[in-house]
Amino acid sequence: MTETEEKNFKKIAKGIAMQFGKNCEVVLHDYSKPYDSTIIAIENGHVSGRKVGDCGTNLGLEILRGVTENNDQYNYVTQVKNGRIFRSSSIYLRDENDAAIGALCINFDITDLIVSKNLLEDLTFQNDALSKSEYKPQEFITNDINTLLDSMIEKSVQVAGVPVQKMTKEDKVQALRYLDNHGAFLIKKAGEKIAKYFDISKFTLYNYLEESRVETGSNQESAQ
Repeated sequence: MTETEEKNFKKIAKGIAMQFGKNCEVVLHDYSKPYDSTIIAIENGHVSGRKVGDCGTNLGLEILRGVTENNDQYNYVTQVKNGRIFRSSSIYLRDENDAAIGALCINFDITDLIVSKNLLEDLTFQNDALSKSEYKPQEFITNDINTLLDSMIEKSVQVAGVPVQKMTKEDKVQALRYLDNHGAFLIKKAGEKIAKYFDISKFTLYNYLEESRVETGSNQESAQ
């Protein structure tokens, strides 16, 4: 991202935050930075507890990995570790070759609005309150890259559907496929942590990944 682009996007971020108030966080990511420090500007960072120099999210990893067809994403639900619920949108900034160079992300904290909505529905005998399934988070927001990786590993175990201690080789390959497809191995030294978590050597990790990629016809980068 050029200096002029950065300056203009920072002004846009500030304008959006001022328009919608203190519950609206606006984040500018620069993907030329290491992924553990992509945030170059943030307005109302208290909403998620993040600051300049913090990491990107799992959705950014998927875009950089090139394994998702989704581009800009609007009005999806995000839930952070403390249970707060956001209505979010992510706009990916691209260069002349259509490569993602950054992202402008908007997170509006709607937690209190949901509480008020449910209270009003209860008081007016409305029983069609939104189910918990509608608040299923799509994005992991954190200010620490290791926490992001931990969340992705936990999700991979859920996808495999078997506790790590009882996983067969096939289960581990499935979990690693999820992590690979969602960009986990773009995180520095992710391979070491993932191998340790699944109680396999890095050599075995590479072999499982290669097997998974052959099965899916993918030719992607090796784990770090």
